[in-house]
Amino acid sequence: MGFFDTVLWPLKVAVAWIMVQAHDALTFIGMDPAGGWTWVLSIVALVVVIRILLIPLFVRQIKASRGMQVVQPEIQKLQKKYKGKTDPASRQAMQQEMMAIYKEAGTSPFASCLPLIAQMPVFFALYRVLYSLPDVASGSYHGRDSIGPLTQTLAAQAESSTIFGAPLASSFMGDDALAVRLVTATLIVLMSATTLFTQRQLTMKNMPAASQDNPMARQQKMLMYIFPLIFLFIGVNFPMGVLIYWTTSNLWTLGQQFIVIRNSPTPGSEAEQKYLERKAKKAKAKKGRGISLEDEGAVLEGGDESAEAESTKPASGQRTQPKRNAPRSKRKGKGAATG
Repeated sequence: MGFFDTVLWPLKVAVAWIMVQAHDALTFIGMDPAGGWTWVLSIVALVVVIRILLIPLFVRQIKASRGMQVVQPEIQKLQKKYKGKTDPASRQAMQQEMMAIYKEAGTSPFASCLPLIAQMPVFFALYRVLYSLPDVASGSYHGRDSIGPLTQTLAAQAESSTIFGAPLASSFMGDDALAVRLVTATLIVLMSATTLFTQRQLTMKNMPAASQDNPMARQQKMLMYIFPLIFLFIGVNFPMGVLIYWTTSNLWTLGQQFIVIRNSPTPGSEAEQKYLERKAKKAKAKKGRGISLEDEGAVLEGGDESAEAESTKPASGQRTQPKRNAPRSKRKGKGAATG
């Protein structure tokens, strides 16, 4: 076992344990233990567990992004202050003042990368687990017969499992079969596209317009297009299971960011403008519903009065009998009595 595998061994065991537990649960509900979709869903379960554990880091990422937007005016003033000064002393002074601004605001340019950085060891551990499946299945894995709970039998099942004819451990460059090339190429494109969409969602829709015209924002926009291209080129060497993991993780990020940006957008951003428009529409709709209810209440009250009036009327088909006046002698007697 090489140095890299030795360092990653605890993570490899943890990754294998989560996958095996998910595989056992899916098998328990009736899925084929050797089926490709069973193992794909086991990888999806791995993504869900890891991303739930990373929610605190995601919250820190959002707070750091907000903090970066808040300090942008000060950063721009600092850049104007040192504009045209290229000597080492000025550059060092600018960096020190910039770091002081970030420290005072409680943010950092690197905090926005925390979820990605935290996932990289898991990513490499999964890569090595999938890469080692043939050796574990054949019993020739560096003197070990398993990776944690991933036994030789389970490794053989995972290795032979296929999705649309492509084995889970196969890669675009590692297999010449047409099915493998088609499936892995599709996953590589999806992985790169979802990476682009996650970055675009965060930097374009949730960033104030005033903060988009500065060197850091332009650098972020450039990286937004560079990272998907990098994944597009290096993805040809990733096993299909790793491509499934990364694409699923990107989809989770898209959904998580959508919820946060929709309900708590950055002040001054396009997302905040849409959020305020939705609030205004809801308030208008509530006001409209209140008026209609009052009108409906008035109609109901009027209806009750009409019903009462109708109830005093005689039944249809019956002639109203005139009331007979009392005789004059009785009226006079009555008047005298009262007098």
